[in-house]
Amino acid sequence: MDTDVQSFAVAHLRRRPAVVETGGFVVGIDPGTTSPYLNYATPLPGARPTARDVAALVAAFRERGLTPRLEFAPDAAPGVEPALREAGFATEAVHEYLVCAPDAFIPPPASAPLAVAPSTDAEYAAVDAALSEAFGGGFAPSAEGAARLRRVQEGGGAVRFVRAPDGGCAGAATCSAPAEGTAEAAGVGTRPAFRGRGVAGAVTAAVTGALLARGARSVWLEYSGEGSRRVYERVGYRPQGTRLYLVLSD
Repeated sequence: MDTDVQSFAVAHLRRRPAVVETGGFVVGIDPGTTSPYLNYATPLPGARPTARDVAALVAAFRERGLTPRLEFAPDAAPGVEPALREAGFATEAVHEYLVCAPDAFIPPPASAPLAVAPSTDAEYAAVDAALSEAFGGGFAPSAEGAARLRRVQEGGGAVRFVRAPDGGCAGAATCSAPAEGTAEAAGVGTRPAFRGRGVAGAVTAAVTGALLARGARSVWLEYSGEGSRRVYERVGYRPQGTRLYLVLSD
C-alpha cells in the first residue's frame, strides 16, 4: 500500500497547473500562491537520488521563490530520506495514514447529520470559510480557496458539508479524484461550535463513500490525533503506513 499511496502522490502532483520533474522528483506548483502546503515535491517510487539530483530539486524551488518541501511515504523510496538529510532537509512532521477499502467501509447511521455537495458559489465560500475556522485560521478564506474546492468537486473528487442552522457550513471534508486506484480524503474539519455532533464522521463517510462508489479501490487519509483517528475508524479506516514531511529552511 505504501507504493500505491506514493504512486498516487506522484499522479496527484502531476495534475497541478505547473509541474517540474527532475532527478526522480515531481514538483507540483500552484502559481496562484507561495504556500508550501500547495507547492511541494514527492519522489518517484524507488527513486535513489544523487547529491546532484537533490541540488537540482532545491534549485527548482529557489528560482520560483518557494520553500523546498517534500511529502512522501519513505518505505516506497528508501533511498530518498538519507539523500535529503545529507543536503540539510529537516523533519517538519511524521504522520500515520489510514486506509479504507470497499469491504471495510461503514456507511453513516441514519441518525448522522446529512452531508451534501455544495453547488453554488455561496456554498463553496461557506465551506472554505468553515474549514478556515476549523483549522484555527491557518489559512484565510478566499475566492481562490472556494474556487479550488469547486475544482475538486468538478474534477472527479468530492466535497461534502453539513449545513449549519443558519444555512452556512458546520463542517466539511474533501477527497481528491482517484489516481493509481486510490484517492486521498483531506480537509476534514468542523467549526468549534458544532463539534461533538457527528459532523466529522458524516462528511468523512460521505466523501469516502462517493469515491468508493466511483470505483476507487481504496481511500486514504492522515490523522492528527487519537480523537480524529477514532472518528475515521468508525467509518472503516485502518492503519496502513507512514508519511514523512521534510523541509529545507532558508
